[in-house]
Parts: sequence; C-alpha cells; structure tokens
Amino acid sequence: MSARGTATERRRVSLRRLGFWYGLAACILKPLTWAFMKRDWRGLEHVPREGGVILAANHISHADPIALADYIVYGTGRIARFLAKSTLFSGKPLVSQVMRGAGQIPVYRHTADASLALKDAVAALQQGECVAIYPEGTVSRDPDKWPMLAKTGVARLALLSGVPVIPIAQWGAEQILDSYRTKGLHLLPRHTMHIVAGPPVDLSAYAGKELTADVLRGATDDIMRAVAGLLEGLRGGTAPKTFFDARAAVQAAATARRQERTSA
Repeated sequence: MSARGTATERRRVSLRRLGFWYGLAACILKPLTWAFMKRDWRGLEHVPREGGVILAANHISHADPIALADYIVYGTGRIARFLAKSTLFSGKPLVSQVMRGAGQIPVYRHTADASLALKDAVAALQQGECVAIYPEGTVSRDPDKWPMLAKTGVARLALLSGVPVIPIAQWGAEQILDSYRTKGLHLLPRHTMHIVAGPPVDLSAYAGKELTADVLRGATDDIMRAVAGLLEGLRGGTAPKTFFDARAAVQAAATARRQERTSA
C-alpha cells in the first residue's frame, strides 16, 4: 500500500518540536523531497509513538538519509537522531553548532572500551529518543545492493540500552545517486522512495549475556536478516544467503593483484 493509501496512519513532527537547527534543515530539505521524490511508505505502525527505539536501516545511496529522515519525521512522527563521528562536534564551529543544536549523537571512535564509544547514544535511548543507524557503516558494496555484512555496533547499542530495534528497508534512492557506480545526480523524472518498517527484531536470545564477539555478531546478523527480508518484499527478489563481506573482497582483490604481478 502506498503512502497515499495510508494517510491516516501518518504522523508528523511540528517545526516547534524540531527546534531551530533541525527545523531549519527540514525547511531546506522538505521542498527538495517534494520536488524530486515520490513516496511509498509502509509499516509506519511498527514505529512506536514514544519511548527509546533504534531504527536500523540498509544504506543504498548517499541520498537515502534525506528520504529516511523524511519518512521518520513526516511519517512516523518521531524526531530522528542520527549517529555521527565525534570529531564533527568539536571541529568547525558552524558544523559543531548545527550537530549539537539538531540533537545528533556523537560516536567516539578509536575508544579502548567499545561500550564507551556509544555512551551518548545509550543515554539518548534511555531518555526516550529515536535513534536511526546504518549498521553497515557505509553505502552497501554488495554487487546487487543487498545489505552487506554489518558492524556490530547496532547490536551493542540495542543490548546495552534494552530498547526495541525496528528494521527498516529502503529502495529507490540509488536511482537518484548511485554511489560508487555512476557519477552525478539523476533527479528527474521523480523517483519513488520505497521505505518499509517491520516489527521489532526478537533479540531475547541475547538478553543478559556477556557481549562477546559471537553474541554481538549473532544479534547483528539477526537484525540485518530482518532488514534484508523487508527489502525482498520491496524489490521482489531474494537476498543472498550470506552477507557480502566488503573487507574480505578488498583483501581478495589485493591478493589477486599481487599474484598477477608475481606471475608477470
């Protein structure tokens, strides 16, 4: 069912609730979404109206954060808080002011204790915020743009905070900006942003366990399988049984180049 068909389910955040910096960004970006994006929004009922929640989405294009923020703010009625590297909050004055003013959340990379890297995100969730995260960490390098092997930060965040994880699949933004492949923006004709949220991922099997590498990997893969399952419905295809491992692919390519040079 399209966004037009689910109008009664849609909720939106008022500019007053967004605050100055978030509201300014919305005022700038909203006309662009109207002009260049059509919407197919589904599963809005799965995102709780209040309380801490993690929205875990696949990443298909550098353009999809605009579509995802539009879905969250003007579809689910929540204010999306995105994770960003901590250096953005202490660098250039304007950038840091915007990031802090819009309520975005710093992640402290290269921290010895991985839990401390996410301390602000955990605090935000426990205070009832809606935190959006791309578990893959970057635009998918999978040859067919299926979700690739994700980083385990999403599982750590979920298990530390105890809030529900809502899987979100999106498709369509890659037609506007096909990152890593074709160059340039393709804004017209307007492309449809297909976005669907699913029910919370069942992570009860990992609750209360020590956050070992195996526990974090298992919980992360469960989350991404839920995302991939939703994406299958949007695309009408079947996701690979195993996630594409971008790091392994880079290492394999490097090994192949060394072997070619050696044999030449």
